Formats: sequence, C-alpha cells, structure tokens
Amino acid sequence: MPGDANKKAYIIGGGIAGLATAVFLITDGGMKGENIFIYDQNPESGGSLDEQGNPQSGYLCRGYRLFERTIYSTTFDLLSKIPSPDNSGRTLEDDFFEFNKKVKVNSRARLIKEGKVIEAHHLGLNWGDRFKLIKLLFYSENFYYNKKVEDYFSSDFFKSNFWLEWATTFSFEPWHGLVEMKRYLGRFIHDAPYFDTMSCTLNSPYSEHDFMILPILTWLRNMGVNLIQNNTVTDLEFLAIKGQKEVISLLAKDKVEIKKNDLVFLTSGSITEDSSVGSMNKAPILKEQEISLWNMWRDVVKDFSDLGNPDSFCLAKGKTQWESFTLTFSNSVFFDLMENLTKNKVGTGGPHTFKGSNWLLSIILPHQPFFRNQSVGTFVCWGYGLVSNQEGNYVKKKMTECSGEEILKEVCFHLGFVEQMPEIIKSAICIPVLMPYITSQFSLRKRTDRPEVVPRGSVNFACIGQYVEISDEITFTVEQSVRSAKIAVKKLLKLKNKIPPIYQGKYNPWYVIRAILTVLR
Repeated sequence: MPGDANKKAYIIGGGIAGLATAVFLITDGGMKGENIFIYDQNPESGGSLDEQGNPQSGYLCRGYRLFERTIYSTTFDLLSKIPSPDNSGRTLEDDFFEFNKKVKVNSRARLIKEGKVIEAHHLGLNWGDRFKLIKLLFYSENFYYNKKVEDYFSSDFFKSNFWLEWATTFSFEPWHGLVEMKRYLGRFIHDAPYFDTMSCTLNSPYSEHDFMILPILTWLRNMGVNLIQNNTVTDLEFLAIKGQKEVISLLAKDKVEIKKNDLVFLTSGSITEDSSVGSMNKAPILKEQEISLWNMWRDVVKDFSDLGNPDSFCLAKGKTQWESFTLTFSNSVFFDLMENLTKNKVGTGGPHTFKGSNWLLSIILPHQPFFRNQSVGTFVCWGYGLVSNQEGNYVKKKMTECSGEEILKEVCFHLGFVEQMPEIIKSAICIPVLMPYITSQFSLRKRTDRPEVVPRGSVNFACIGQYVEISDEITFTVEQSVRSAKIAVKKLLKLKNKIPPIYQGKYNPWYVIRAILTVLR
C-alpha cells in the first residue's frame, strides 16, 4: 500500500465522482475503507444519479444517461470492480454488456413532427456549415475558447436535422461554448453515421441509481467506508508555502484536522444544485441560490487564483437551465401507442425528438422495468425540454410555468395522441424538475476557468467532477466524473497503474472519411 497504513482520505461530495474516488482508493491504491470519509450535503448519496420514487406516487429522474462502448472506458473500469447484485461471480460490467447484447438501440423514429415519424437521415447542412464542421474538428482548441456555437455557424445550421439531433442528444444550445462542441466532435467522430438511429449508444439495465449507485454504496459500506450524510463541508483551510498547496483542515459540522499524508478530494460545482421539483398539479418553483458546492469552490479560489473560475459557469442566468420530467403510467396505453407510432419496441428507440416543438421536447422509453421496485403493469419514461422559457405549441405557457399534467398534454399533442389524451392523463403521474445549472459546464470559458484535477503545487488536494480540466475529455458525462476520480487517485497516491486512454477516433483515417461522408449526406 502506498504511504502509511493510517493514511486517510476525505471526499467532499457523494456523487458518482466521489463514490468512484473511494472505490479507486481501495482497489487501485490499497487504502482501508475505514480510513475513507465521504461528506454529502444530501440525505442519500448519488449526486445527480438520484432516481427515486414508487408506482403509487410516481418516479423521478432528473436526467437520463446514454453510454457508448469506446468512450466510457474508465466507467467500465469502475463497473468491473463492483460485484453484481443479481449474478454471483459476475460484475456490474458483465451485467451491463450482457443486457446490451439483448436490448439493442436502433431508432426508427429519431424525429417526430405532428404525430408522424419524419426522415432524419439527411442532415440538411449547407456547404459552408459542412466545411466549418470539418474545420472545427481539426483546428487547435485555442481558436475556439470563449466563442459561441451561434457565432461560428450560419443561421441555417440551427434549422438543420444535424443540429436538432446533435443538440437533443448532447443538450447543446446555440450560445454554448464552441470548444465543447469541438471536443464532442472529436470524441464521437466514429459514431457520426449513427446519430439518426442512435445505434452506437448503450443503456444501463435499470436506472443509473438502481444499477450503479446502490451496488457501489453496498460495496463501499462492506469495505467500511464512512458515508457521512446531511453534513456540508463549508470551508477548507490551506497552508501555502513556496507555491505548494496543502489542506490542513476542513470544516463541516465539526472541524477535522488533516494530518500529514492525508488526502482531500473536492467535487467542484454541481449540475443539479438547487433543483426544484413540481407535481402533476404544480410547476416547479425556481429556488433562491444556495449553491453550496459552488460556494466551496469559490472559497478555494479566494486563496488560489489558479484553481479556476466558478462564476464562469454558475452566473450565466437563464442560459444554463432546462427542465426534465418523468412519466409514470398505471397501464400500457401510452407505451402501446408509442410502439405503434415509432415501430420500436420499448427500450430500443433511444430519444424521440419533436421537430417544431417550441420547448424542443424529447422523450425516451427505457426498457421496462426501469426501477427495481417497479410493479408489473407500471410503465416509466423520461423526457426533457431543452428550451424551457418559451410558450408551448399546445399549452400556451412557458414550460417552467407548467404543471406535470400540462407538460403531458404538450407531449401528447406533438405525438398526435390528442384523441387519447384524457385516457392517458387519467393513468399518468408526471413529475417535472427544473435544474438551473444543468448545462452550465458548456458555458463560455477560458482554458483556465476549470482547475486541473491535481492543481499545480498540490501536496494532498485534488478536484473531481464535471468542472475539472481533462485534455480532450468531454464534460456532462458519467465518464468525465469517473475519469477525474481515476486521475486524482493515481496522481495523489503516485501510482504506476495506467488510466484507460481517451479514445480519439479523429486520428483514424477511416473514421474521418466516414464522418465527412456523413456531413455531406
């Protein structure tokens, strides 16, 4: 084991980045679980992967994650270390790939308009924007920092099928940072031909909370890890000598002295901080800013200006939010109608986007059951509106002002289910959730606005999560969080183990040619 047997690790934030850090400290670093402490401001760990609910009162998912075979390499490394709760002698990674052998995504209805499936294969790009896409892929990132997507492409670009499919797959807005789009192009270039069918994507067998978080928590508890819930870390005290950064104490409900050789991992920022939940009869109400994880990052930056700039991400008011909703049905009527419309069996369709929707709505029907406690005869699906501050096409209100029932009416309208709407509503519970920072990681930024995972001069301190700088990596993914954890553990413990490389298909001539042909179609 690296270092001494009494080395302790303090992890701030109980999301997937913090949990992965604890797993890697044990499996890669040989640390004792009893010497690892995870501080979580919430009553339950899981961070943004916190799906919850029951058939009676409805389910809630703030987000839905799609996976990919080559890009999520450190995520699969994490899953390979956790035993399957269902199959003795197997791991979560085994269960994941076994499931995806049986349930394969191949969308026949990527785009829907006015209740009809429309052609999504032809991308509808003009020659100028085609050239700019190819140029964006190969030019240096330095050309694109602090530039918006909308300042680069023509106005026609945002009317194309390419943009509609791209934006609703990855949650991009025209005002987001161009450098983030460049990174996504580089990471997904090998998947370019499949954006209309989504056949390159993989799904977890259950909700990410049920499939990943609960087994990880069980394993961590069995290893003796200290999960400290409802306990917010409000301050870190540093000792700065000759350019070095060393945490010497943290303040939560009690002050904790950080001894020599102990380690501290900070989750900087949160995409789901200050989320507000509505109901079938009530719209979610935007909360006053609490942003405790953001404030922690702010406090650290006061001491060290080279640890990024959280204000670049959390102060872009109105530019970083969207609203999601989870639909729970007590019968199969809605799902039967969807299978008839899309010609996809449930779980194989990927996201269905409504072209012409003022809210830019998309919905996904995952394989059922989506939750482990989901009863027979109950069906759950998820959706979101990328533009939540405009008036709906059917419901003449902003999405942010709508109850769950009103959002469901808008969904039924775009699907052409108006005649069946009363029956559908009678069987449904729709729970909306408004997230003010959900796309904040795509905000305009400079190269230095995100801290390095292990900042320069750090002795015992690392940053993890969605807001750290990892060259060539894409944010807003489980992979970013898990990779940040892997890097942090390796560097602070000075391990020799290799981190799975970031796959870059743009260096494969065949994938480049395929991508260019896709852009031309």
